[in-house]
Amino acid sequence: MTTLHWRVALPAGYRQGDVMAFHGRDAEGVAEQVAPDRLRKAIVYGGVAVLLEVDFTASEAVCRAEIDGPVSEGLRDALHEVLNNILGLRIAPEPFAQLVANDPLMGPLVRANGSLRIVQSATPFEALTWAVIGQQINLPFAIALRRTLILQAGRQHSGGLWCYPEARDVAHLNLEELTVRKFSRAKAGTLLRLARLVHDGELSLALPATGDVTAVSQALLNVKGIGPWTVNYALLRGYGYADCSLHGDVAIRAALQKLLKEDSKPDLARTEQWLRQYAPHRTMAAAHLWASLQA
Repeated sequence: MTTLHWRVALPAGYRQGDVMAFHGRDAEGVAEQVAPDRLRKAIVYGGVAVLLEVDFTASEAVCRAEIDGPVSEGLRDALHEVLNNILGLRIAPEPFAQLVANDPLMGPLVRANGSLRIVQSATPFEALTWAVIGQQINLPFAIALRRTLILQAGRQHSGGLWCYPEARDVAHLNLEELTVRKFSRAKAGTLLRLARLVHDGELSLALPATGDVTAVSQALLNVKGIGPWTVNYALLRGYGYADCSLHGDVAIRAALQKLLKEDSKPDLARTEQWLRQYAPHRTMAAAHLWASLQA
């Protein structure tokens, strides 16, 4: 086993609790474990099982990667990017806060939530599969299905946690291995289709150096079973893209109804139009709307 170390400075007002809440959704702790000041998460990266451990202090995250295998060229840099994802360090909250400082509706939400950040999945593939799993079902059931996928396609790290699988691992499953474990045929089919396209090199999840998401978005929309909501959610959780329009999200529409003090949820078209005023910071607008439902 090889161990890599990092120390990551945390910005002022960093909300560690948001990170723990996102990664601690599965109470069984199959692939992630959270404690008051520690996060443990296991993934497969480049075919190698990796356990990421993060200890939080007031000003920094002390990070380790326990690697069950060889350290390939570029793995250290890749895992540092993964850490930025899972710690929610991609999108700075200040530009959106400045944009809505005098906004009578969003301004109070931002002031109430302080330095809210977007916590991401470790990789775009993890974000995409989570988005597919979570489509049109309640959160507890989605978490249970996610756990099933990890146990079916992942592998156990020597440290005990199960690693979230890569595309190559999911691609080797068959439909019945998922449907007998409560996946719908449509959901299982989409997961396998996505994994096989990525594994076979027919679908690239890499962004160009410019960061333009257009090509990836269109390629994903061409995959049967993946629609605009899934793409936007994956851009948010997988890439840390700052301008995702989550107008198709039921919770966003519920939060907007609450914010506008209306008797019914606004429809998709009106929600999309309303969110457009916050471009190019619609991701943070969505984050604050989601948070408002917990207030």
